[in-house]
Amino acid sequence: MLLLYEFSLISTKIVTVYRREHKHMSLLNEILSFNESFVEEKKYEPFITTKYPDKRIVILSCMDTRLVELLPKAMNLRNGDVKIVKSAGAIVNHPFGGIMRSLLVAVYALKADEVYIIGHYDCGMSAVDPDVMLDSMLERGITQEIIDIVNYSGTDLREWLRGFGDVTTSILKSVELVRKHPLMPKGIPIHGLIIDPNTGRLDVVRDGNKHL
Repeated sequence: MLLLYEFSLISTKIVTVYRREHKHMSLLNEILSFNESFVEEKKYEPFITTKYPDKRIVILSCMDTRLVELLPKAMNLRNGDVKIVKSAGAIVNHPFGGIMRSLLVAVYALKADEVYIIGHYDCGMSAVDPDVMLDSMLERGITQEIIDIVNYSGTDLREWLRGFGDVTTSILKSVELVRKHPLMPKGIPIHGLIIDPNTGRLDVVRDGNKHL
């Protein structure tokens, strides 16, 4: 009976992996098929622009699906107007990580003169439980040994994965980290805003022009 049970578990995992991979392949093929016709029919032409933002701003926003089209529309932005950087929760969690580097590149190399850090209400990062995420990693094949190695190497995974309790506090924390960064030039306004993911209403939590 035990052997039969173990065989059943293995079979279930194999089927789950197959379905997941098949789904990914189907989605990829669908995207590539659409892309082929998109290029052939020259549907890209209305989006042609330069790499420099016309409105000379860079935005750090959350990667929430509700903001993909809503955020630009709510700010009256079109293709070519801004540089957009995304992270979970619109969080800058390391002064020399990839997010901060992207903001600095936008300012120094791509002519951005203002930084907007825009979080949103009902953010998934406010409900992230690091223990649940770690359990999910184990279920999806990441071994406890790998998790232990990362922890022993100086990264507290629970702290690294932890979300935030209050979106306003989180945005202000990121604003201050960017504003006080030793490589951020003086005179660059660092704004903090929160968008309603349903209506698009923007609430200002920090007007960067008042803290230059």
